[in-house]
Amino acid sequence: MQISPELRRRFAEANRVLVLTGAGVSAESGVPTFRGGGQTSIWKGLPFDVISSATMVERDLPAVWEWFDYRRNVLASLTPNAAHQEIARWQDRFAEFTLVTQNVDGLHQKAGSRDVVELHGNIWRARCTRCRFSHDISTEGKRPDACLECGNFLRPDVVLFGEMLPLGAFEFAAERAARCELCLVIGTSGLVYPAAGIPEIAKAADAYVCEVNPEPTPLSDLCDEVITGKAGEVLPLFRS
Repeated sequence: MQISPELRRRFAEANRVLVLTGAGVSAESGVPTFRGGGQTSIWKGLPFDVISSATMVERDLPAVWEWFDYRRNVLASLTPNAAHQEIARWQDRFAEFTLVTQNVDGLHQKAGSRDVVELHGNIWRARCTRCRFSHDISTEGKRPDACLECGNFLRPDVVLFGEMLPLGAFEFAAERAARCELCLVIGTSGLVYPAAGIPEIAKAADAYVCEVNPEPTPLSDLCDEVITGKAGEVLPLFRS
């Protein structure tokens, strides 16, 4: 596991860098995928893609909250790993640095990253179903029963199955990808679109694209360089 001289040169000389992260980065902190394996694919008899769906919000919002409250309790004691911390250091290194994540756990922000583009929302926020006002529920205490602005129902501020991405999030990420010089794709399966399209946009704009992942993905053949390994072990090597 090593970083090529070409990637080191580009990393040292780049002004505009985009990083896309996926579940693999947070898995190193102990974050379950909640998508399968063990007991995480089923919640009280409901498959993951049902309890985490837009339809379920309309049908049984209390059950959705019970599921997401459980998930937040699981995440509460987890901390950022070396990959989160290294990425946070990069934001002050480049003239233009864009961090785009598919993760909803907030660990990038916990590590110190600013202005994170959250394609799939954040589990530590609630959103009003009517006025869309966002409520921070990361602090200890009881989650509000209703919107503090208009009194309507609150729901998790994450992208559920059957929903579109947050307005403007992908568009901003795509615009940054189209002008970046270096694109690092870290810990993502490359299976979930439109997020997986971001490295494709960067490549089409002649950026140098590097993937860091323990296993090959559908994006591997697109990349100029593929580093096989865990992000927490690979990313600190950029400083060595």
